Amino acid sequence: MDIILLTLGLCCIILGIAGSFLPVLPGTPLAWLGLLLLYLTKAIEMNYWILGVTLAITLVTSVLAYTIPARGTKRYGGSKYGIWGTNIGLVVGIFAPIPFGFIIGPFVGALIGELIYNSQDHNRAFKAATGSFIGFLASSFISFLTCVAFLGIFISVAWSYRNALVNY
Repeated sequence: MDIILLTLGLCCIILGIAGSFLPVLPGTPLAWLGLLLLYLTKAIEMNYWILGVTLAITLVTSVLAYTIPARGTKRYGGSKYGIWGTNIGLVVGIFAPIPFGFIIGPFVGALIGELIYNSQDHNRAFKAATGSFIGFLASSFISFLTCVAFLGIFISVAWSYRNALVNY
């Protein structure tokens, strides 16, 4: 059973790393679930401090992942239309048949939203869309770093308990 939990935990962390760039997967929560599965094994002693701190980090980065692109749009002069366009573009970009639609979607969504708000000001619309794109990249990078740190914790803990894991 421990090997199954260990394997599922590692898979969750790997999916979490992928999810830091793919909005369809909740990256950081999946990686945290991987840590939880690691600590649910009989061979590894439960560490509530690590789980608690990583859960708090997970909650903060999960909120930031959805607010940073919208804040980027606003910071670069976007309106509520641009913010809504960013969020809609993020969702539509996931299902777009083009490669990397999840990256292009927020940019195009913010651009369209701003053009709906004011079709005459193309510079402002482009600037807000650029802010959305920069915000998406920043939130993805934060999520990626968090997931990689969780992978490091996972490997470190599993390695230190490797003898106990083999015996179970």
